[in-house]
Amino acid sequence: MSEERAVAAVEAAGLEYAVTRHGRVGSLEEAARARGVEPRDIVKTLVVRRGEGDHLFVLVPGDREISWPRLRALLGVNRLSMPDAETAREATGYERGTITPFGSTTAWPVVADASLVGDPGRLISLGAGAHGVAVTVQAEAALRALDAQVAEVTEVGGTGG
Repeated sequence: MSEERAVAAVEAAGLEYAVTRHGRVGSLEEAARARGVEPRDIVKTLVVRRGEGDHLFVLVPGDREISWPRLRALLGVNRLSMPDAETAREATGYERGTITPFGSTTAWPVVADASLVGDPGRLISLGAGAHGVAVTVQAEAALRALDAQVAEVTEVGGTGG
């Protein structure tokens, strides 16, 4: 099952973690309350397509959204896109809304927004492979475990769910 794969990957990375299980949520704020974190600490894992069969994960804090010009500049490409739900599932082994780099069927590169670093004690909550399941981990330790490239790739966005 996807949840077990994600949690096993977090364990294999040697990270301290807590699993939170909650029902469907209707907003970022509701998800943050259910997980016991601030909205900015819910980190969305977005799958971005660079080309045919070439994807990457972008970790985006809940209160921010991808800045496509910044991300394209970082990657040195003119075009990026978001794959449809089935392509994202094929690329990661996870359904949209449950995607995490931990335990993905392909270890795509990870780009994490720079706003996720700078506070050694910061905890973040990521999807954990199943709907209504999340894993809370120390942000900088998780980014090191994922060998994430850290860069300014987001901008302040909406906080809706």
